[in-house]
Amino acid sequence: MLWDLFFVFLKIGAFSFGGGYAVMTLIEQEVTGRGWIQPEDFQEIVALAGMAPGSIATNTATLIGYDHLGITGAIISTVGIIFPSLLIVIACSAIFLRLQHNVWLRSSFYGLRPIVTGLIVYAAIHFGVGRDTAMVFSLSSFGMLLLCAGSLIAVMRYKIHPFAVILMAAAGGIILF
Repeated sequence: MLWDLFFVFLKIGAFSFGGGYAVMTLIEQEVTGRGWIQPEDFQEIVALAGMAPGSIATNTATLIGYDHLGITGAIISTVGIIFPSLLIVIACSAIFLRLQHNVWLRSSFYGLRPIVTGLIVYAAIHFGVGRDTAMVFSLSSFGMLLLCAGSLIAVMRYKIHPFAVILMAAAGGIILF
């Protein structure tokens, strides 16, 4: 069972482009498909992982490992998800220093941007709305969109510090919900 946990998160760690939120769908499919976590519990784990410091993907892997197999599971799943990144960063940094001015390399990074953006937008919609598609047209989802738009404008146009925007969004959530 420990090897299964390790290899699942090793695979996720090896194919997690775009950061934690972009890989949440893959984590959910893997762990709910194996019956380790129920979809409702997964949403709670992601919420808790998002509140903890550090990468949400790593935190989610740690919490799933802990929920599934205790402390040993937490350690195994954490090592599994970060190990590919560690190896890739070491290898890429050595290569990138030699090829940093290569046109092909720069073009490939620009090509990955829309894919990563799409994965993050999907994750935001998926976790913002949840599984209830009727909620897409509810007053609650309108409030979430209002908070999202207001936060985006505050950061991009008015250059308000993100921490202040988070506090204002929390206050807005208390008022709206």
